Amino acid sequence: MFGFRIVEELQKLDKDIQREQLAYHQKRVMVSKEFIFDAAHHLHCYEGKCKNLHGHTYQVVFGISGFVDEIGMVIDFGDIKEIWKDKIEVFLDHRYLNETLPKMNTTAENMVVWMFEQMEAAIQKLPNQCRVEFVRLFETPTSYAEARREWMDHA
Repeated sequence: MFGFRIVEELQKLDKDIQREQLAYHQKRVMVSKEFIFDAAHHLHCYEGKCKNLHGHTYQVVFGISGFVDEIGMVIDFGDIKEIWKDKIEVFLDHRYLNETLPKMNTTAENMVVWMFEQMEAAIQKLPNQCRVEFVRLFETPTSYAEARREWMDHA
């Protein structure tokens, strides 16, 4: 039934599919986008290796939800990337975090809340009632901090 075949003709809008069929549903859906950055930092009031200047290759995952638009899309992944590049990454990638972030101890727990706030502020003006559902910041491949909407709304 679904064997291999070469598509001979692409589906055509308004002929094979109608515009009102593009949005299959009107549900809230979450999309996710991941980014990697390298940065250096050290921790204050901490007795351990991390009190010394050191670096990490961080991975951050954003979960953003919204209602689909007329073509069935919540937010373009490219728009998330643009916000990341213009509003968040500039403070993080190849930076000394103690210098570029607001005055805080640069723990993963503090940083993930800052990232949540930056992304949430940036998507406020977007359509489809977009909102940040979670941000997960990996400091190492096996260790991460997470901020979730329900925790941010009910501090």
